[in-house]
Amino acid sequence: MIKRLDLPPYTIDPQKHSRYDERQTVFMRRFWDRKASFYGKEFRENVGEIIACDSPGYSRLDFARILAAWTVHDCFSDAFSWKRLGQVDPSMIKLGKHPVPDPALMSKQVKETARMYGADLVGICELNPKWVYSHDRSGDPIEIPGEYKYAIVMGIAMDKEAVMTSPAFPSAVATGLGYSRMAFTIACLAQFIRNLRYSAIPMGNDTALSIPLAIDAGLGQLGRNGLLITPGYGPCVRICKVFTDLPLKLDRPIDFGMAETCKDCNKCATACEVRAISFEREPSYEVACPSNNEGILRWAVNADRCYEFWVENGAACSNCIATCPYTHRSAT
Repeated sequence: MIKRLDLPPYTIDPQKHSRYDERQTVFMRRFWDRKASFYGKEFRENVGEIIACDSPGYSRLDFARILAAWTVHDCFSDAFSWKRLGQVDPSMIKLGKHPVPDPALMSKQVKETARMYGADLVGICELNPKWVYSHDRSGDPIEIPGEYKYAIVMGIAMDKEAVMTSPAFPSAVATGLGYSRMAFTIACLAQFIRNLRYSAIPMGNDTALSIPLAIDAGLGQLGRNGLLITPGYGPCVRICKVFTDLPLKLDRPIDFGMAETCKDCNKCATACEVRAISFEREPSYEVACPSNNEGILRWAVNADRCYEFWVENGAACSNCIATCPYTHRSAT
């Protein structure tokens, strides 16, 4: 049973919590954190040796598919632009700014549009500044202008059958396709909003934390594996979002019992080959590695161990997604 809540189902200690610095992610720490075991290591650097072992699911063709799956995400940088792409159509100038007398109706129309462009889940929340990164990966401070009051948060479902092959290469193909579909979806939705003469900032993993925004927007809850768990797709989704000043009606957070389920399940923790996921029954404020932010009640995931396994594996791992009971309940 899904319950609609007045407040998000997470607990923050304001004395310890602060905005997260994107440079603290394992993907950025490999460039500057000399204390990290993975310093200077690209997780695909051993792929030649891995392919040479001729193991099922680790072929040259499989790896070529991974790289190709990321094409739209990696080559379409304009998808993440804060500014309009191309020139405004003359007809849009004549029409002027679209009036929004009914934010609830506008929200319905935005969700319909997002689904047209590829979103499987869509929710809307107030933009909470504490989920915006303090600095981007280049070290520049991030400040979102005050007029951006809303976050449209979208879930892109991944190919469940491909994810089930994890940690073999086909599961990483599903990940890459998820990110490329994200880039396409946010670019189109941002342009749709700009065509109505409002502002839009599209983003994937950049600019702000996706999971807490998705929770605020009512898409799901945080799981033991550190991922968003949705009622319909489990954790088998990728998250993207668009910030906007377009007047919208907010969705409410949900509770469908994930916290209690995760206390007794442990399937993701058991499936993790490097014990990066906690077996503790109760969540806590303890952190597991430098890439965890302080002040959040949760099961902290050791991202360092996770990335070390990616280096060993030659590709991203999705074991914690593949073994989640909610993934198996999904219709994809």
